[in-house]
Amino acid sequence: MQVEQVYSVSDFQAVCNQIMETAFSGVIIEGEVASFKINQGKFVFFDLKDEQSSVSCFMMKFALRFPLEDGMKVRVRAIPKLTNWGKFSLTVQAIMPVGEGSLKKSFELLKKKLTEEGLFAVEKKRPLPVKIVKIGVISSTQAAGYADFCKILNERWGGLEVLTAHTQVQGMVAADQIIKALNYFNERGEVDVIAIIRGGGSADDLAVFNDEALVRAVAASKIPVITGIGHEVDESLCDLAADVVASTPSNAAQMLTKDKRQIKVEVLSDIERTRNLFNSKVDELIAQNRGEITKVGREIVVKITTQETELAGLVRTLEELNPEKVLARGYALTRGKIEKGAEIEIVTKNQIAKADIKEVKERK
Repeated sequence: MQVEQVYSVSDFQAVCNQIMETAFSGVIIEGEVASFKINQGKFVFFDLKDEQSSVSCFMMKFALRFPLEDGMKVRVRAIPKLTNWGKFSLTVQAIMPVGEGSLKKSFELLKKKLTEEGLFAVEKKRPLPVKIVKIGVISSTQAAGYADFCKILNERWGGLEVLTAHTQVQGMVAADQIIKALNYFNERGEVDVIAIIRGGGSADDLAVFNDEALVRAVAASKIPVITGIGHEVDESLCDLAADVVASTPSNAAQMLTKDKRQIKVEVLSDIERTRNLFNSKVDELIAQNRGEITKVGREIVVKITTQETELAGLVRTLEELNPEKVLARGYALTRGKIEKGAEIEIVTKNQIAKADIKEVKERK
């Protein structure tokens, strides 16, 4: 005869929660906010509803990183719970507005709040360093925007060291990953500037860059931050918090580098102006004092020769920095994070290959 399992009320509640947590660990639900309120400055309560159903939600205020109002459409990551008093509820871990209207409303509310705090004040902005040697990049290395950024960097100026922190750039976990990358670069203090880049996308795709905690992290960075997010028409709160704003990832690369072709033109122009100045000076000396021509002429020739040698050396250096010349000699470039299990790109003169890193050893 089968013995029936008898539960106490507390045991039954615990078993239900265990089953629901196993079946719906971190479930993502989309709906409309209703009855939104904050109690005691730290407990957030609201209902999540659609046309037919409604479910109660609870979360801590510190986890609320987007302003909310009744009527907003949101997406939550939550764990279902059966409370001690027998009420079904969602314990919300993360929440994000979705849809153009809700995103715009949340954007304006948070923008007003942070503007009043002075977070976006112009006097807090820092210019890009005059000499940039190392760039810290925060982006998805699989994204087209990242590939465009690297391409422009290499085309305009060689020899820069790029340290990349691979993160997601959309979705509910992206903000925390980007914040972690920002903290990493600031703690190490190895880069001259930090670039946060992401190509174009929908308003929902770019919503992560309006996350309050991320916006505050950008504003608090000890290292200057440049953003290149979306297209020219897109504006995020991270843009407002950054020191320098680029319209696109490619534009960010342009702002961070000099154009070696333009530098070459300027160098050749300087040489030509120097020659013309020399000829003009010689003609002037001949007219004024023929006796000093030989002495002064020699001095000028020495100076001109020295300057031409230095400028020619600079032109050669620019040419040698061209990464295509390095590839033409049989070398290869790698892109990606060097750690075990990571995927990297290997670029040769005519090919791009992808590989998984099986082992990493320190070079002795």
